[in-house]
Amino acid sequence: MQIEAIFKALKLPDPQCKTGTLVSYSPIDGEPLARLEVSSEKHSLAAIDYASKAFGKWKSIPAPQRGELVRRFAQSLREHKAMLGKLISLECGKIRSEGEGEVQEMIDICDFAVGLSRQLYGLTIASERPSHALRELWQPLGPVAIITAFNFPMAVWAWNASLALVCGNSIIWKPSEKTPLCAIACQGILQSSIDQFDSAPPKLSQVLIGEQETGGLLVNSEAIPLVSATGSCSMGRKVGQQVAKRFGRSLLELGGNNAVIVSNKADLDMAVRAIVFGAAGTAGQRCTTTRRVFAHSDIFAELKDRLLTTFPKLNVGNPLSADTLLGPLIDQNAYVAMQQQLTVLRTQGCIVHGGERRLAEAFPKAYYVQPALVEANGVIDNSFVETFAPILYLFEYTELKEAISRQNAVPQGLSSAIFTLDIREAEYFLSAEGSDCGIANVNVGTSGAEIGGAFGGEKDTGGGRESGSDAWKNYMRRMTATINYSDALPLAQGVSFDFN
Repeated sequence: MQIEAIFKALKLPDPQCKTGTLVSYSPIDGEPLARLEVSSEKHSLAAIDYASKAFGKWKSIPAPQRGELVRRFAQSLREHKAMLGKLISLECGKIRSEGEGEVQEMIDICDFAVGLSRQLYGLTIASERPSHALRELWQPLGPVAIITAFNFPMAVWAWNASLALVCGNSIIWKPSEKTPLCAIACQGILQSSIDQFDSAPPKLSQVLIGEQETGGLLVNSEAIPLVSATGSCSMGRKVGQQVAKRFGRSLLELGGNNAVIVSNKADLDMAVRAIVFGAAGTAGQRCTTTRRVFAHSDIFAELKDRLLTTFPKLNVGNPLSADTLLGPLIDQNAYVAMQQQLTVLRTQGCIVHGGERRLAEAFPKAYYVQPALVEANGVIDNSFVETFAPILYLFEYTELKEAISRQNAVPQGLSSAIFTLDIREAEYFLSAEGSDCGIANVNVGTSGAEIGGAFGGEKDTGGGRESGSDAWKNYMRRMTATINYSDALPLAQGVSFDFN
């Protein structure tokens, strides 16, 4: 489908427009998709003020009604799924099935949020005082700022937006400067639902286009009680510190140096499929990408041979083609970082298979690569560097405790997996002595989480939790309420304070 048709269907800015200082490039060919105006400081500050006013009205709307708005938004997403998936491929470089899968993830979390809108449960707590009731309530929090990365240019926003809206909050989105069109398209679809919803106030949802300075205005605003930020660990440190200075809340989803342990009791067919997708999916540009494999010495050689056979067969090419499995890296900087890391590894004495640039003649401004498999070769026993590219390190182990210890030794703690048919190994991996990650899977790869569970990790991954389970509590404030329905005033803990 022609770019013009996608832009027209999603009501995106005219791709022929030559004004605007921020350029969205397609990683498919490295050519500009559109030029956009950056949100000025004045415009951004006004957006924050609008969000505060919208929150003042939206918080008083009953939660099930707020859920109805999200339900309508989900229906619009269903109608635009194919087109939004193509836009993700155009601006982010994901293959078609991953692009549509991301839109489906948006639909799924909206459905979750609709159900949640009737289940924002508090607690009834036993009071120690007679004729007293003790309750825990959850109330809307305030305007929520959402800062997202390029690799999931729509879904991560939807995780936050759908929950924030049913919890009674207004939202402001600062997308990655590399994928602004995806944000504009999503905001346009949501805005259409808002415009047709009588209870929704103006400016309930807004998008600010810009770079670090624009995000900084949201991070430092006293009017925004929660900043949800997805990106690198270095970015998260800055955001977390700035928000903490004003005693705001930050919800951080940062890097992941994720590992798969392959036992000598594993189903190798399953393990290979999971590892290949985990390492090569989205061209290695997921926070949950599989970056390290620890394989038992009994099956190490066989697993290595199977990966060496499989990696070169992966079809690298235009992500809009149905048979493509690996699209491009997002830009030249990602390619340079990958090559620099591979050079370091070769210098150290590791054996690097693959990793070279592909399709340079057909796409001289785009950066397609062959996924790289790195044999540690006894030189290193772990990798502490997360390179946002398809680089997979292969290590050998003999004892499970040793493998888990090496898995846990890195600063990040996002996703982890073990492949084994031994229930003792599986349960040990999930125990307090096992994986230290926020996500720990058995016979499932590191990449591809469902929305029903809370998503996030520990240590340098930031500690945040988004999406399912009780992640909704991030977007609300907790209230403990005591009701005295007696004609006396007993104090707690038997305290006596008689001044008559």
